[in-house]
Amino acid sequence: MKRIIAIALFAASSLAAAGNLSAQEHMVKANIPFDFTVNNNVLPAGTYTISSLSPSAVQVRNVNGHVAELSLVQNDDKRSATPVLVFQRYGNQYFLHEILAANAMNVTVPRSKREQRRLQEAKLQESNQTLIALK
Repeated sequence: MKRIIAIALFAASSLAAAGNLSAQEHMVKANIPFDFTVNNNVLPAGTYTISSLSPSAVQVRNVNGHVAELSLVQNDDKRSATPVLVFQRYGNQYFLHEILAANAMNVTVPRSKREQRRLQEAKLQESNQTLIALK
């Protein structure tokens, strides 16, 4: 009986460890030096982890744990030699646009209503992309 319990505990701990390893493969970290928007929410500058929750959703979380945002994403066929976050900038506002993290995540964040409004306002102005290296 003790042997069966020991085997069951070993199997459970092995599965838990494998789950943690898999989750770490789909998580990236970046220091973002400016406030930025995900969905319709502005997140403050800081160090963030971005985790893949499913093929169609990511979580953007401040490493201090005070700020978190969930976002739907779409698979992206783009690849980058170095893992980066791509931000679309309109004036002084930054919007998370893509996560290109090699095999871990290559996704596009759909435009939020806030970004669509900003895009309409900025049609006559120049928009720029800003890249942030991932750790």
